[in-house]
Amino acid sequence: MEGGPATVLVVDDSRTKRYLLVSWLSRAGFTVLEAENGGEALARVEAEPIDLVVLDVRLPDLSGYEVCERIKAAHPAIAVIHVSAHAVDVRDRAQGLTRGADSYLAEPIEPEELVATAHAVLRYYRARQRAEFLAERLLGLADTTVAVHSAQNFTRLLEEAAAGAAQIFKSPAAVVAETFDGDCLAGVASGPDAEAVIVPWIVDDTGVPTGSTVRVQDPAGWDLLGWPAGDTVTVAAARLRDDRPPLYVVVPTSTQTYRTPVLVQLAQSVAAAVEAQRSFDEEHRIAVTLQRSLLPQRIPEVNGLDLAVRYEPASARTEVGGDFYELVMLDGHLLLAIGDVAGHSLHAATVMAELRHAVRAYAVEGHQPGEILHRVNELMRTLLPNELATICVLLLHPPTGRVRLASAGHLPPLLVVDGKVEFVQHHAPLLGVRAQRPADLEFVLPAGATLVFYTDGLIERRDATIDEGLAALAACAAEVEDDLDRFCQRLLVQLAPSEIQDDVAVVALRRR
Repeated sequence: MEGGPATVLVVDDSRTKRYLLVSWLSRAGFTVLEAENGGEALARVEAEPIDLVVLDVRLPDLSGYEVCERIKAAHPAIAVIHVSAHAVDVRDRAQGLTRGADSYLAEPIEPEELVATAHAVLRYYRARQRAEFLAERLLGLADTTVAVHSAQNFTRLLEEAAAGAAQIFKSPAAVVAETFDGDCLAGVASGPDAEAVIVPWIVDDTGVPTGSTVRVQDPAGWDLLGWPAGDTVTVAAARLRDDRPPLYVVVPTSTQTYRTPVLVQLAQSVAAAVEAQRSFDEEHRIAVTLQRSLLPQRIPEVNGLDLAVRYEPASARTEVGGDFYELVMLDGHLLLAIGDVAGHSLHAATVMAELRHAVRAYAVEGHQPGEILHRVNELMRTLLPNELATICVLLLHPPTGRVRLASAGHLPPLLVVDGKVEFVQHHAPLLGVRAQRPADLEFVLPAGATLVFYTDGLIERRDATIDEGLAALAACAAEVEDDLDRFCQRLLVQLAPSEIQDDVAVVALRRR
């Protein structure tokens, strides 16, 4: 109906009467179709786009009232005008209107009356269709806005945006944006039911102002997918800041209404989500870079020992944490420490740095592991009274394999000797509390044995107990590869979740 004359279906078993009705409506500018009975009328309504049905009440096969009810049940937006030369009393007219008709004309009917009634009824339905059309698009806009702001990463955001745009406008759609790293990507969906995909794309941002702009362009300039033949594309650009690249939403022009309100709102909403994602990626990159800078830059080479380390920060949607490790040679002994500060934030990372440097300083002074932890604990209780941390410290003499180990509430190291595994238990309170600490644990690490140190991100799961996590680690670590780097990587792959929710540090030590 939009953009052209309305289509009217005239239903009457009288050829003469039908001829008159068709003539009057055709002269008034309507596109007119005909049907002789109720069955034919219902079939044409299903097969063709019809805006208005002029329906006789008495038909040879079905009552006009019944035909009206069935049309309204299947197509509420089709208007119906009853006409009748016989059912003309108040009861008949009331029944027709009650059972769904929008108007009821009793014969004789003047041409002007019929045409005026048709226009009046269609005005209402045009307004109703526009309102329903806009409401459907606004609902799709709301759903898409929620989806893009909930996306876990940048590519998922573009996929949700492209799929949402295709669903809103029932057409192909593309959404183009630039990542924090400067890579220009496009999410494209070939239709409302198609899965969105990500493709690289280059766009010239010259002259795009801050705010929202809408342009109609040749689809050849946006050759991202197959656009409808003979149509142009409408491109909505949203730029929230002068120092940020714009975001583009591209759809066929035939899908747009006056002033393109939904398209502009969609572009603005997705641009806001993209800006938030860019800012998050930037902050997370800074935080992870800071955290890595506070960890050892290299692993020492020690005669008679193999060493390997794996450190994985939490996934993109989790803040950085306080996991740390230390490996350094001091006076012929290897100092190995691993720990975890409570919390996930930049603050936890800075506390981690303080503890790591304190451990190094007290070790340089020549203290044994238990005394190191005692002094670090006193420092924490004095200078960082509200902090808690776990830590395990080991001093190893490589030529003899003699080990002194002390723990402060940390998960027990795993000892692997000839395929047999056991946890090295040293129960002691965590750092940050006043409590008596046990003596250091002393033992000799056999030749060929491997010690595995780790933080809780490797084994803890929301759907499993800590004992189940430890058992999984023991089973996975029973076989140690010749290449310790490969061994540590396998532990991460098999034990850590695909999307790491907590930092993971793993340190493996083997005495040759």
